[in-house]
Amino acid sequence: MQKELFSLRNYAHLGDAVWELFVREYTVFKTNNIKSLHKITTDRVNAGFQRNILDLILPDLTSEEKELARRARNLHIPIARRTIQHDYRMATALETLLGFWFLHDKDRLEFFFTKLKETDFFS
Repeated sequence: MQKELFSLRNYAHLGDAVWELFVREYTVFKTNNIKSLHKITTDRVNAGFQRNILDLILPDLTSEEKELARRARNLHIPIARRTIQHDYRMATALETLLGFWFLHDKDRLEFFFTKLKETDFFS
């Protein structure tokens, strides 16, 4: 794993966009119906779903990736998000990993996206 060049929040910010694009790319191949597109997307772009995705990929993470996720998970949570703090923290950890991989290891990012496409989460 390469040395971090940005803050964990910057990786999470980028990872949020990477996740959204991944999900939207997935949804456009599922349906042409705008209501269905929105429903499929919003069902997958939320903290609870992202927490489940992190749980799914956790066994395949390296020790360095687990450490990066742990550090991101422990970032300060904005007050408005404290009602779903655990989900939000885990989603931030996933987004941080996605942002890191997007910038530094596209092969690793593609490995996990391929793995996710093969799960029941994306059927």
